[in-house]
Amino acid sequence: MATTSLQFWKPGTQGPGSSLDRATESEEIIVHAPNLSALGIQAQRERLPIFKHREKLLYCIEEYGVVIVVGETGCGKTTQLPQYLYEAGWAPPGSVIACTQPRRVAATSVASRVANEVGTILGDEVGYIIRFEDVSDKDKTRICYMTDGMLFRETMIDPLLSRYSVVMIDEAHERSIYTDLLLGILKKIRRKRPALRIIVSSATLDAQGLLDYFNSNTALSNNIPPLEQKPEAVIVSLEGRMFPVEIAYLDEPTSDYVRQAVKTIWATHLQQKAPGDILVFLTGREEIERCLSELSELLPDLPKGYPQLHPLPLHAGLSTDEQLMVFEPTPRDVRKVVISTNIAEASVTIEGIKYVIDCGFVKIRTYNPSSALSSLTTVPVSRASATQRAGRAGRTAPGICYRLYTASTAQSLPPSTSPEITRTDLATPILQLKALGVDDLMKFEWVTGPPAESVLRALEHLVAAGMIGADGRLTPSGEKVAECPVEVSIARMLFSSRDYKCGEEVLTISAMVAVQDVFIIPEGAPGALAELERRKFTAEEGPLNDTQDHLTLLNAYNAFVRYGRSSSWCKNHALSFRAMSRAVSIRAQLKKYMVRFGLPFDSCQGDSKRLRQCLASGYWRNGARWVMDGSYRSVRDDKVFHVHPNSVMFNRKPKSGWVVFHEIEETKKTHMRIITEIEPDW
Repeated sequence: MATTSLQFWKPGTQGPGSSLDRATESEEIIVHAPNLSALGIQAQRERLPIFKHREKLLYCIEEYGVVIVVGETGCGKTTQLPQYLYEAGWAPPGSVIACTQPRRVAATSVASRVANEVGTILGDEVGYIIRFEDVSDKDKTRICYMTDGMLFRETMIDPLLSRYSVVMIDEAHERSIYTDLLLGILKKIRRKRPALRIIVSSATLDAQGLLDYFNSNTALSNNIPPLEQKPEAVIVSLEGRMFPVEIAYLDEPTSDYVRQAVKTIWATHLQQKAPGDILVFLTGREEIERCLSELSELLPDLPKGYPQLHPLPLHAGLSTDEQLMVFEPTPRDVRKVVISTNIAEASVTIEGIKYVIDCGFVKIRTYNPSSALSSLTTVPVSRASATQRAGRAGRTAPGICYRLYTASTAQSLPPSTSPEITRTDLATPILQLKALGVDDLMKFEWVTGPPAESVLRALEHLVAAGMIGADGRLTPSGEKVAECPVEVSIARMLFSSRDYKCGEEVLTISAMVAVQDVFIIPEGAPGALAELERRKFTAEEGPLNDTQDHLTLLNAYNAFVRYGRSSSWCKNHALSFRAMSRAVSIRAQLKKYMVRFGLPFDSCQGDSKRLRQCLASGYWRNGARWVMDGSYRSVRDDKVFHVHPNSVMFNRKPKSGWVVFHEIEETKKTHMRIITEIEPDW
């Protein structure tokens, strides 16, 4: 395999191998910025395309309530614009400049970089807030990066976001559910707080659509004729600084794009003599770890005289420190290979990338309102996403993007990814909107209206769960659940734990299902070996020895805490130390909510029946029954499900014939993940 050649169309200037257009290089302007920590950072800052637009941007932000900024990823808008605002006095004592990101990886990595540029400790003048983690200071922080969901949640405590002077919604083109909700809420807030400034930024954005959205109905409150009304919003377009990127396609489709990615990494490293790091796009952690494993098998065969290969993963399941490793400068005589999910597509910029390998797929969560079930589904990327991925190779020099699909496939890709609001379970967002006082959902100013059936199913769920009353308003329990930073089903379990006297155990399970991939199962041995690994925890920890995934997670957590929270212990028991440590942190955060709402920390004392009844109270929509062929049928619409190979219930029939599950994952089959047996009358 060391001599594998690349089976791609050669990069050229015609047809499928055409390059991305070269954008104009930005001119350099010198400015004094005393808050930058080093002259090197200042010089680097001056070369960013956004730099020459600084005065125009500040003028527009002063004059207009909403500024829509369109600029290539890497032009500096995410890191520099909040700093310009800070220097211009937009964050006096008591005020904060907020910058939201769709993903926590971006929020943490960008905050770290900006803190370095400002010359402050992360958490002082510059901080970040993500779910279950707050690295900011209420008195000192002036620039705060956060996930869009966290800022939306803050509106339930402070409906006017009074401590923020400027709110920047970054990467708006990704159209996450909370990005859309925030845009609607911010439009309402602007009518009450005209001093608030809103910036909406993106690399690829339907700027005209957003301009029309914010400029509609601006004259209603002051009775000024529309023609005489000053526009609410304005568009500012930034020149890019992209270098040309050659695009190469496969001659024939591949049946295994992970293996093809490994071949392409290896061949690129051997054939491309020019320095430059490699960025690989895959769909999820399992594929990333398989790619790392196969690549590690090749490393001993690297010919002498070639630079070393340094593979690094990047996905949402990593700790903050592990994620930040990919941003470290690459040492001499080393080529870094970052193997990432789509979080590296637009949310973050990794310096030094010259070669991109794009698998052509992405894993997204979709919701079927008919069955009321959400599932993780692997789908082809959109053309807009493919362009974004290719652009990662042209940040610092001309680059090459190897697409692991054919040119004809590229032509058939959808133009853009549908907004998340059109394909997600709306139960939690609607509950939160109700908590904000938005009782009439039809009057809410949606950027893109959600499907009527999704709204109807969400309302049915919330009424049946006792969160919304017959009058359409929140019940007392609904008001409390809306404040919890977890899904409605998990929050309902936490509140039900009072009745079943199992608060300690449900708290732990809620934390464990919030992290991904607790068990590390060697590649190629899912079924039997996975069961053996988990059996250590089904029998080891005393009375809760039922072969159930939720209880196995509980036992694994208890063992981890009991044996000193050791990374070596985790390795010996096929557990992820990173995942377990994060579960400890999440549990501590959720415990604060239980204290706040007066929920007791009773233990079920090994009574698994009470605990499983409590689980059923939360997962009541996620029920399935066993059938003779070994598969399952969903309770709501008789859909065919299969047990995930990594479950302890794999190849095992539940005695009662009934189970509840945490989530669905769509691959070649529809798999249930994290399963527990229940009694049908529950």
